[in-house]
Amino acid sequence: MLQFPAKASKCAAMSNPHDPAMLAKAETLVEALPYLQRYAGRTFVVKYGGHAMGDPDLAHDFAQDVVLMKAVGINPVVVHGGGPQIGAMLKRLGVESRFVDGLRVTDKATAEVAEMVLSGAINKEIVRWISGAGGKAAGISGKDGGLVTAAKVTRTTRDPDSQIERVVDLGFVGEPETIDTTIIETICAAGMIPVIAPIGVGKDGETYNINADTMAGSIAAALGAARLFLLTDVAGVLDKDKQLLTDLVPADIEKLKADGTISGGMIPKLETCIHAVEAGCEAAVVLDGRVPHAMLIEMFTVKGAGTLIHA
Repeated sequence: MLQFPAKASKCAAMSNPHDPAMLAKAETLVEALPYLQRYAGRTFVVKYGGHAMGDPDLAHDFAQDVVLMKAVGINPVVVHGGGPQIGAMLKRLGVESRFVDGLRVTDKATAEVAEMVLSGAINKEIVRWISGAGGKAAGISGKDGGLVTAAKVTRTTRDPDSQIERVVDLGFVGEPETIDTTIIETICAAGMIPVIAPIGVGKDGETYNINADTMAGSIAAALGAARLFLLTDVAGVLDKDKQLLTDLVPADIEKLKADGTISGGMIPKLETCIHAVEAGCEAAVVLDGRVPHAMLIEMFTVKGAGTLIHA
């Protein structure tokens, strides 16, 4: 169970009201006021994963952040990943993994392990973190309440010599086809924070593993969320001089892809953001989940902390 420091007595806290540190805290609260008013009653979808998930201190900060959001009237919805944990479990079980375009080829055995890790150990650990921070959370997957109906994902690859394209079967890898937000809205209305594992069920009744970024983007769009946060292991989108780009629209992203400024794993993340904002989410933010309280800095300060993408 997470432990939190005891609150200082009021007498001690008020001993020096002119303390610069205390004045700075008050100014921060005043700066946050218009954002608190703007976002009251709105929904924020947070994709949580990467190195931040494996760091106990950052996990503690993350839990505090989502509990604070709920306390000030925002409805946080957490969608988590777990690729490294799945990989570790498969290795322990002696199951070899194969990847195509960054997606794990998922046979029946791998799908069962993925569901066990995502819907079980990881999901319930995040629920425990939130509980330790004073909040209430409900852990579910996309299979619960008909939340996510998944469609099977296929990919094509081109042979570098013949230039012939072939279809690659990724197995039980899916993407959201339809979203029914009823269970999310029910959990939020009950004063709890939904924590969602990226697993869905297809029309064929099979279980599909879904990329957590994709799942979060689809849920954010379906909910008409005020924000989609993608917590990553980088500061955000950087220009060629490694400076943070703070504000982008889809046309900007296409130009940055064309000139090679963005590449690799950042491309599918930004495509997720574009899909989300074009399908109903107000804006998406790519930010560094390794920075303590990065979401609060982004939400409640003028400067922000990541790259904002809007339609």
